[in-house]
Amino acid sequence: MTAPGPRSAVAIGGGTGLPQVLRSLVELGFETSAIVTMADDGGSTGVLRRQLGILPPGDVRNCLAALASDEEGILARMFQYRFANGEGLAGHALGNLILAALTDLTGGFEEAVKVAEHALRTRGRVLPSTLEDVVLHGVDRTGAEIFGQARLAANPTAVQRVYLEPAHPRPNREAIEAIDAAEAVVIGPGSLYTSLVPNFLVAGIVDALKRSSAHRVYVCNVANFR
Repeated sequence: MTAPGPRSAVAIGGGTGLPQVLRSLVELGFETSAIVTMADDGGSTGVLRRQLGILPPGDVRNCLAALASDEEGILARMFQYRFANGEGLAGHALGNLILAALTDLTGGFEEAVKVAEHALRTRGRVLPSTLEDVVLHGVDRTGAEIFGQARLAANPTAVQRVYLEPAHPRPNREAIEAIDAAEAVVIGPGSLYTSLVPNFLVAGIVDALKRSSAHRVYVCNVANFR
């Protein structure tokens, strides 16, 4: 009789909450995959998206560092290093620049993430929810339209709905496969409209969750969001 393999889990989200969930799942012995929103457009990530046309590296970078085999080691710390000074460098995380360079060297963001996983010897996988270039839009309770994830996050008026441009982008096939194989799916914590919902607006993600027999866990936020 063979021993059962490791349990598999998927964590869906973005922002600062997702890495904490990933650490916990790894500690509990789960074979872990992160499905990460591709709507981020603020800070260093936003600059690189606008200047280089790459997919957003910031949330992916945080997940890679959280899953690194040695999170306190020099490689993971280097990945998370953020320049405080320097014209054109201030505010940039080195890991974002590395992912941008790897995208150019390998010919695609998906392959860049896999190379980074190998370099950091991650204890799980980091999967963009979509490999299409998407922009998050929202409408607040006054009816005003807000363009972009960063503006939505900073908007002082409560958001009523959000949508992606293009609508219903194609899902990352590996993200769908991870949900199909998962025994547990963890959603959150994170901002509902800017970190969580953008994943579910990707075509196929909700359908995969509906047909999944995995245990589903929603992690509530410790603070209120608009």
